[in-house]
Amino acid sequence: MSDTVSPTPDRRGGTPIGARAAARLDRLPPSRWHRRITLVVGIGAFFDLYEIFLGGVLGAVLAEQWHLGHTGKSWVIASGFLGMFVGANVLSVLADRFGRRRMFMVNLGAYSLFSLLCAFAPNLEWLLALRFLAGLGLGAELVLVDTYLAEFLPRAVRGRYIAYAYTFGFLGVPVAALLGARLVAEQQLLGIEGWRWLLVAGALGAAFIQLMRSQLPESPRWLTVRGRTAEADRIVSGIEERVARETGTSLPSVPEVENVPERKVPLGEMFRGDFRRRTVMWWIFQVLQTVGYYGFGSLAPVVLTEKGHTVTASLLYAALSFCGYPLGSALSIPLIDRIERRTLIIASALGMAGCGLAFGFASATWAIVAFGFGLTVCSNVFSNAFHVYQTEIFPTGLRSSAIGIAYSLSRLTSVVLPFVALSVLTDLGAAAVFAGSAMLMVLLCLDVALLGPRSTGRSLERI
Repeated sequence: MSDTVSPTPDRRGGTPIGARAAARLDRLPPSRWHRRITLVVGIGAFFDLYEIFLGGVLGAVLAEQWHLGHTGKSWVIASGFLGMFVGANVLSVLADRFGRRRMFMVNLGAYSLFSLLCAFAPNLEWLLALRFLAGLGLGAELVLVDTYLAEFLPRAVRGRYIAYAYTFGFLGVPVAALLGARLVAEQQLLGIEGWRWLLVAGALGAAFIQLMRSQLPESPRWLTVRGRTAEADRIVSGIEERVARETGTSLPSVPEVENVPERKVPLGEMFRGDFRRRTVMWWIFQVLQTVGYYGFGSLAPVVLTEKGHTVTASLLYAALSFCGYPLGSALSIPLIDRIERRTLIIASALGMAGCGLAFGFASATWAIVAFGFGLTVCSNVFSNAFHVYQTEIFPTGLRSSAIGIAYSLSRLTSVVLPFVALSVLTDLGAAAVFAGSAMLMVLLCLDVALLGPRSTGRSLERI
């Protein structure tokens, strides 16, 4: 093991250059340290995704227990998304102002508290209010996951490691459905209704992950933008020493980089020049992807009950279909750094459209599960590709804000979606719901193909 590694900071006038610090991080070989932060951050994504798809489970269960109509079911699903819309706008902007690490602590802490209180909700009104507050806490979770990992991971493995993080996270989707099916079947556990235990599990798990995240360092790229260059230098030097120790080799030399100093970027910059085109493209994308992606996950149990299956059977079929989420995420890992992100997004979106159409028309149990599984596999190749892509198309100074504001539009769409989709489902059937979804996914493909920049294998600063 070599002990001769130098962090090789570049100083001009005694101050590390932001581009140099980024180059130092980008040239590091993957190590246990990189895998460790990917795991800790990725497990946090579990709870965001668990909560998102829990809405559909609760909607199906409480429709029977609390005798909810379509409006009541829609609000059970929509309330969490409405909170996420507000949280994504507020917390993502605050992450550019106060730091990624600090907002990581705020968001999971708020989610854990209000999710636990949700478990004791005495009626629908209290449940909706507390799910809104829990969603507010989670609003920027996936934005922060993407931003934080992109700013630490070497560019050669950035896509692959973020895909690993989401593979951990997407285990939350089948877990929510399987737990839901089991607890609904048992009705009560220790004298408490089964659906309430689903909320307790999410709250306690999030609190544990928050403790693990308390040891995470702040992003050196963000520190540089805020003028805290000495602190950024110390963090990068510590990472270099740790990586050298873990890999047992000398680190590669730092490549020469163009001196383009990182700076604070006004929020209005996202509406000027080339960034305006990227912002418009991503806003359109986030509205459209919500229907194809979250529409299936949040509505599948309700769609299946409308097809005539019992609540317990619907949750079981949904859980089997949802197994495609972690598997699709795992499938994306060898693809995501080999295929241009735009191409992968478009191909997987078309796969989602085709499987969704087949699911909507399916009546046999095997076909429902098979096409649902195929849709979820395509969904997470799609999801991982776009989560990596969005971190790459905006600069560090407004990365979290630009991603978060666009992401909030997907949450606002998710608020409206249950009301529209459940009405169409009642009046026209599942086939019409998924035919409309397929058309919107085709429009999404055109949006990305015409307006999206290339990004695969390039440094964040160069993009």
